[in-house]
Amino acid sequence: MDLLSIKNPAFLKDLTIEELEKFSEDVRTFLINTLSTKGGHIGPNLGVVELTIALHKCFDSPKDKFIWDVGHQAYVHKILTGRTKDFDTLRQYKGMSGFPKMNESEHDVWETGHSSTSLSAAMGMAVARDLKKEDSFVVPIIGDGALTGGMALEALNHIGDEKTNMIVILNDNEMSIAPNVGALHHVLGRLRTAGKYQWVKDELEMLLKKIPAVGGKMAATAERIKDSLKYLLVSGVFFEELGFTYLGPVDGHNYEDLIEHLNYAKKTEGPVLLHVLTKKGKGYSPAEEDKVGTWHGTGPYKIETGAIVKPVNTAPAWSKLVSDTVLKLARKDERIVAITPAMPVGSKLESFAAEFPNRMLDVGIAEQHAVTLAAGLATQKMKPFLAIYSTFLQRAYDQMLHDVCRQNLNVFIGIDRAGLVGADGETHQGVYDISFLRHMPNLVLMMPKDENEGQHMVNTAISYDAGPIAMRFPRGNGLGVPMDEELKCIPIGSWEVLREGSDAAILTFGTTIGMAMSAAEILEKQGTSVKVINARFIKPLDEAMLTELFKQQMPILTIEEAVLQGGFGSYVLEYAQEAGFGSTVIDRMGIPDQFVEHGDVDSLLAEIHLTTEEAVKRINSIARKKQKRA
Repeated sequence: MDLLSIKNPAFLKDLTIEELEKFSEDVRTFLINTLSTKGGHIGPNLGVVELTIALHKCFDSPKDKFIWDVGHQAYVHKILTGRTKDFDTLRQYKGMSGFPKMNESEHDVWETGHSSTSLSAAMGMAVARDLKKEDSFVVPIIGDGALTGGMALEALNHIGDEKTNMIVILNDNEMSIAPNVGALHHVLGRLRTAGKYQWVKDELEMLLKKIPAVGGKMAATAERIKDSLKYLLVSGVFFEELGFTYLGPVDGHNYEDLIEHLNYAKKTEGPVLLHVLTKKGKGYSPAEEDKVGTWHGTGPYKIETGAIVKPVNTAPAWSKLVSDTVLKLARKDERIVAITPAMPVGSKLESFAAEFPNRMLDVGIAEQHAVTLAAGLATQKMKPFLAIYSTFLQRAYDQMLHDVCRQNLNVFIGIDRAGLVGADGETHQGVYDISFLRHMPNLVLMMPKDENEGQHMVNTAISYDAGPIAMRFPRGNGLGVPMDEELKCIPIGSWEVLREGSDAAILTFGTTIGMAMSAAEILEKQGTSVKVINARFIKPLDEAMLTELFKQQMPILTIEEAVLQGGFGSYVLEYAQEAGFGSTVIDRMGIPDQFVEHGDVDSLLAEIHLTTEEAVKRINSIARKKQKRA
């Protein structure tokens, strides 16, 4: 079938099972071919081809609401809703998002890029539907990994208690990004082997009703037998205890089973949970055989072999540099325990887990729990290392403030993917952590200029025993600088002068160091001497160095790949005012008050004017202001 001709999913209503199966092959071929050149979330999408098609065949979107949890598995949904032509722009600057996006289609009713939000959103939509007396179905689709998130469990409890009409699709592929963990995962494992227990229960009820009751005794006995049957057939019956009608498990690649169960669910009053078993990467052997999450999301790859096409870069990946340094230190320090919220692969903790399995804790998609777990370890004189993405740490704000910082506990937080991350877009840009962490008392926050300084910062963090300490580091690879063999500690709160200058100063850190150095070189040729300072400790500030700049009446430009509100530049302004140097000329460059969408990082930096050229312009401007005041 010509996928480009699809305008909406209505055509599916008339297709036979055989035609649906052939169409599934066409969709898979399109995804495998297209993503081989673009990259993207291939594993999750290959796994939901039949499920997505069956949903659109049985329901009427957008009247009926599909809420995709996380949203990275919505590529098939985008094809069915007329966006095939846009796939050549997938996850590219100004192109189609890799997640549901309301401004792309009326069929995208909820935007998300993080897990475990679908059920709460679905409950809101269902309540609104009922208040407005509308007739439609609300259908959240949530994975077994996302179901471990506390927010999802809170929503399940509410939905079941209210007996809200809703059809929850549990897409169970035994994976989130990495293999799933936890007790709930094992409950689902038992359910996978239980078969169609709902049908058996219904048939037994019909049989029992045909038996003449003797004085009412048999009827009561039959009811007890029927109610207890679920305990015989399914170990746990977790969902029915929460108030759901549980259906399944169902083969998520079998149209007859899917359509039969979806239609049955539509006729059932109250909340229904349809347990669908799918295979992540279905139809493409390299993705199907993946056991660790490599094919969850990839860059370009070779279709024939499945070999990932990676840019040539001999520098170490930041995540691996950090985890390897922690591992090196863990060999000498038994206090060190590594923690990850479902990201052992992304955070490159496989080697740590292999060497110290008892000191590696993957808590699943449970960021709040991860932070407070680390705090609990710290109370017992352990040295927890929490490896967590910047945007995932947002979910644990209260735990950071209340449990870690308030108690001044020795927790080391490795903030991965700090700064702009590119193709995953606005839900994943790690640009808010400085603002939401900087005001927390007791916390030390730092970011290295390169991987050599990075390994020393890891050592500094592990050696630090005066409270919580966090190190930001970017996505991708380092710069390829020479690495010291001996690890050292960097004095807390100390900055480093990278280039001397007398007319103005740039204060920056991390990924924008190169931008500052380039701007200083350009300005030197124009006759302006600029001092460049590696402000590697975002908190605390190097007050001695900063005060000296103020006394010299040096105009200052701060640059940060993070939001300006409440950020590093704001901290410098605050200190200038508090120290009595409020007249100092200070300008700030960073991310303005807007969400930054997807695209390559260079294009995004240009769009928000976070560039070398802008830095040159700003320095010239503040230098002129100083001259006027003089």
